[in-house]
Amino acid sequence: MSVVIVDTECANLTSVRFAVERLGYSVLITDDVEKIRSADRVILPGVGTAAAAMRNLQRKQLVEPLRELTQPVLGICLGMQLLTSHSEEGDVDCLNLIPAQTKRLPQCGLPLPHMGWNTLQPTADNPLVDDQDSYCYFVHSFAVAVDEYTIASSEYGERFASMIRHNNYFGAQFHPERSGKTGEALLKRFLELELC
Repeated sequence: MSVVIVDTECANLTSVRFAVERLGYSVLITDDVEKIRSADRVILPGVGTAAAAMRNLQRKQLVEPLRELTQPVLGICLGMQLLTSHSEEGDVDCLNLIPAQTKRLPQCGLPLPHMGWNTLQPTADNPLVDDQDSYCYFVHSFAVAVDEYTIASSEYGERFASMIRHNNYFGAQFHPERSGKTGEALLKRFLELELC
């Protein structure tokens, strides 16, 4: 199986690569369109700002190829936010693969960014996580509201979508590569996922 991590130049690619390799898969980090298109699984990680990441994807001419993928795609942290239609962070249009908006988390008397361990409440139809109240590691100041594309939610002042899905596109707001057994299980299920 070929697994590709998209090189957005806005991510800690090494930790994601090591997490996948620990599961026994070889991984290619690339921005080559043909290698991304031909991969069995695509991971879109991200750290930083949505505006910078979208500029990099546009400069590398990856926006349209990412929109055309039919294999399972997993966006991690900022990568999940890039799957949405728009981000308030930099007021930027994103990939528009999941019709949702990324907005700044409300302060609610809590510090931003939301950083640390938090529980995950998956929905019944979540093919990647089924354990209620699993702990995952988050670092973010922007989030997607809970809606029909939400397959797991968490709470930090208010509920937000910690996982989203539309067709073959999945997003995890947390970092599976830093989330212990829960993150490892999620990555394993993603890599073994059969789409109907």
